[in-house]
Amino acid sequence: MRSPRTLAPPPAGRLRAPGTRTPLALAVPALVAIAFLLMPLVGILARTPWNDLGTHLTSPDVLEALRLSLVVSFCALGLSLLLGVPLAWLLARVSFPGKALVRSLVLLPMVLPPTVGGVALLLGFGRRGLLGGWLENTFGIVLPFHTSGAVVAATFVAMPFLVISLEGTLAGLRTSYEETAASLGASPVRVFCTVTLPMVAPGLAAGAALTWARALGEFGATITFAGNLPGTTQTLPLQVYLLLQGSPEAATSVALLLLVIAMAVLVALRGRWTGGTTDRAARPVRATDDTAPASPPATGIEEPVTTSAAPEERWPLHAEVTGFNELTLDAGPGTTIAVVGPNGAGKTTLLRALLGLTPRARATLRLGATDVTTLPPHRRGVAWVPQDGALFPHLSALSNTAYGLRAQGTPRPEARRAAQLWLDRLGVGPLGHRKPAQLSGGQAQRVALARALAARPRLLLLDEPLAALDQTTRAHVRHTLRGHLAGFGGVCLIVTHDPVEAVSLADRVLVLDDGRALQDAPPAAVTRHPRSPWVARMLGRNAWPGTATGDGLALTGGGHLVAADRLPDGARALAIIAPEAVSVHLDKPTGSPRNVWPGIVREITSAGSRLRILVTSDEAPDLVAEITPSAALELGLADGVSVWTSVKATEVSLVTL
Repeated sequence: MRSPRTLAPPPAGRLRAPGTRTPLALAVPALVAIAFLLMPLVGILARTPWNDLGTHLTSPDVLEALRLSLVVSFCALGLSLLLGVPLAWLLARVSFPGKALVRSLVLLPMVLPPTVGGVALLLGFGRRGLLGGWLENTFGIVLPFHTSGAVVAATFVAMPFLVISLEGTLAGLRTSYEETAASLGASPVRVFCTVTLPMVAPGLAAGAALTWARALGEFGATITFAGNLPGTTQTLPLQVYLLLQGSPEAATSVALLLLVIAMAVLVALRGRWTGGTTDRAARPVRATDDTAPASPPATGIEEPVTTSAAPEERWPLHAEVTGFNELTLDAGPGTTIAVVGPNGAGKTTLLRALLGLTPRARATLRLGATDVTTLPPHRRGVAWVPQDGALFPHLSALSNTAYGLRAQGTPRPEARRAAQLWLDRLGVGPLGHRKPAQLSGGQAQRVALARALAARPRLLLLDEPLAALDQTTRAHVRHTLRGHLAGFGGVCLIVTHDPVEAVSLADRVLVLDDGRALQDAPPAAVTRHPRSPWVARMLGRNAWPGTATGDGLALTGGGHLVAADRLPDGARALAIIAPEAVSVHLDKPTGSPRNVWPGIVREITSAGSRLRILVTSDEAPDLVAEITPSAALELGLADGVSVWTSVKATEVSLVTL
């Protein structure tokens, strides 16, 4: 018998999709293009007088031009940073009329002939230009034929590289980082300096390097606007132009120097000139959830130092939300409200409205005796934990946790001590030195929770804060959070899809659907009489909407359900059926059940010590039954098996909608 043939892996660097070949019609022009681009560089290398290279590059005229080029290029870089960084932020973060025109103005110097750019600069900043005469008469500033003119010309042609690179990086940066920093009390300037700039540093560095290299090699606009004055505006590219007329060998040597500088910049950037996203928290591979060592649940530790609200302060909540969400919220101090509902119901929009971060909805918000409606997010005293945690990737877990306290003016030692105590309480104290990229998903979520709690806000907003935790860790963090919320003087809103969290953490459950409040009641009342099919299913119940009839419910999806309860004819209602009240049979049952349907088993899942059986039917909506494993074995249940289901009329609860 022949052994199976093993295919050798393709050589490194030659990976390609199976069955694909490079079309000859594309390969040949591509190779010609490479040769076309390479030939001028080869020409410089081939014609460079290597023996006289040192003499040419150390001549007084070349050294003076090099010095001037470095001065002009670095000044142009500084001016580009001063003007280009705010412009890139404006283009990436703000929507305003004429934005497309402004972006075109940024790109214009890149496609404009350099000499035309020089003429435009003369007509704008020259002595007879629109602004030049005023600058000279008012401030004595003369730009043309001066070193400052060379700086202006270099900035004009080079700054677009910085703006484009940084704008792309900012566009790829999730705004949740900046929004979270604002919710912790950081002003817009502090957010920009401590969060935005560090996170876009790679794109900023790439843009700065390209800007500097382009300014160093600028020729056309400089000679047109600033002239060619030795020691004043005669930069290295202009020196090459002059040397070509009298000493071509020396011109080649100087050109080689500029070529080497340009190639060094490109090699250092390694193709990253457009910036791109800098979400450094997502790039490294995280450890498996909670595999790294963490401290055990803390007991008897010191209460963390807080600054936003002293323990004796009380902050009741009153909010009227309009827009996509239409509801009114009133809650006393220490109240925890679980916000539940299907995707798109407006849960996150509600939180962002309370923060003042979304145009979709607006909240008139009063915390205690203070109306914070007109205050910016960083002055509202509202802390937010978004779904992804939004830990700042350039800060350690300890610095992340201390960020809110530092933003509120707490001295660094005190803020770090309080932050460490909160990390200890949530079981991640030993991980304080780690960056977010070195944390598992569950560990990062606990650090994000500690960061919000450390700030001691008046209103605490948690958007699925425990979703990334495993069951054991979730139970511990839930216990810690419940202990904190018990003594919290403000109000907490927690978005969750977990019924255990809603029941164990919340005093009230707010059910949203399409931005409206369907139910706002204690957890026990919502559990007994859910008014939303989604909530009923979240609680593990079958929920069928319909219209009340004399003996039950005419189901919306077709079919009829008999119920012992009676409602007025025509009333909209929801039938609630517990899975354990559903009986499963191989043959059509006889006897007392009033509701009997044929169906097919579509899915079997484990629910603790019991099995949940999904049965579909042409005569009724999908139905979930809960039976023991032994009963399922006895019935021989499996996907695709035909069965009969039955529900007694007394097991059906009707809730008016």
